[in-house]
Amino acid sequence: MVSGVQLPPEIQLAQRLAGNEKVTRDRAVRKLRKYITARTQRDAGGFTHDELLKVWKGLFYCMWMQDKPLLQEELGRTIAQLIHAFQTTEAQHLFIQTFWQTMNREWIGIDRLRLDKYYLLMRMVLNESLRALQMRDWEESHSAQLLKLLMTEILHPDSEAPHGVKNHFTEIFLEELAKVGAKQLTADQNLKFIDPFCKIAARTKNSRDLHSITRGIFETIVEQAPFAIEELMNELDEQEGEEEEEAELSDDSGLLEEEGSLQKLEEDEDSAGSVLQFDYEAVANRLFEMASHQKTPSLNRKRLYKVVRKLQALSAGIFPEDDVPEKVYAYRHEGRLERQRKKRLLKSQVKKKGKGGQEESPALGSRTEGRKKRRGRRSNPDVQPEGAPAREQGNCPGRQRARSRRRRKPSAKTTEAARAVSLEPKKKKRRVHESQE
Repeated sequence: MVSGVQLPPEIQLAQRLAGNEKVTRDRAVRKLRKYITARTQRDAGGFTHDELLKVWKGLFYCMWMQDKPLLQEELGRTIAQLIHAFQTTEAQHLFIQTFWQTMNREWIGIDRLRLDKYYLLMRMVLNESLRALQMRDWEESHSAQLLKLLMTEILHPDSEAPHGVKNHFTEIFLEELAKVGAKQLTADQNLKFIDPFCKIAARTKNSRDLHSITRGIFETIVEQAPFAIEELMNELDEQEGEEEEEAELSDDSGLLEEEGSLQKLEEDEDSAGSVLQFDYEAVANRLFEMASHQKTPSLNRKRLYKVVRKLQALSAGIFPEDDVPEKVYAYRHEGRLERQRKKRLLKSQVKKKGKGGQEESPALGSRTEGRKKRRGRRSNPDVQPEGAPAREQGNCPGRQRARSRRRRKPSAKTTEAARAVSLEPKKKKRRVHESQE
């Protein structure tokens, strides 16, 4: 007889979250949100680390069972917004910490068909984590706690995070930070957000982590510099234009309200493409300080110094080329597969030019026909191309016999006899020369 022991609420919810029916899973997510809100409102309430790991186990398989991209996006947003159901900062950070621990643990079991949905989930959880900071006016102490948590669980050398999680995190960090706080954060605040990446890039002994951080953080800042400067110029122009419009349209309030509403819609459309503002000289100095440390590996120092020189050039107003914005835009939106295809095509063209001096014409036929033609020429030495001189068209049989002799391998007796014959005239010449003297 089975004992009627009641399971804890976290395990019950986790089982329902991983159910086969979508209705059951959706109902379990709604109940989980109410349960989190009610429990964290108590003075003695809250969750333990193990309890939240069980909750995230159910949420992980809730995402696993969800098909169709639009429904996956909706579910991912709903799961990520559970962060705001926690009433204290400590409980929120514990929920975020157990999420990244769950991803690190379950990453190896995710197949390639389900990989995109978890990339999306990581992006959404990071976005909502930053929005929680925004709700607290980007308070420095809360920002430092969140950054420490993320570095410890993902990028720290002692972290158990797989390379796929690390690489994706470094790729999306600046993008999500720009989506949330590009209009509010100052250059000094943005420097504090990337300061942990400077430390880890200087200390790590993993070359792949160094490449991910350098490419995803520092080189992205360099690439986005033209857009950041252009955005600053646009803001200055808008401020000047607003002052002029207010002076001209002060008498017509209705027209002013209409213009203001249109301007607000334009700002909402442009906010999606906002980029973070940085003091490039300050970033270069901080990165140089970390790279020049005595304990920094030589590989890291060499790589970071290249970025430092680029940042110093930007601080001096020097861009690599005049058309950097167009190149950066094309690079970011072209796609990795398209770039790889172009590289392979370029390599094949260079090889063809190097072999024959000219590219092969597609009218020559297939490869098999070319091989047959070459084999036919080798097997029949009498066949010569049209337009060749008479001596090369078979009119000189002596030359053909000489070629056939060269192809034969001489025997040992033949080589000895040839040596004897070649030595005899030399001896005779020497004797004649001595007799004359």
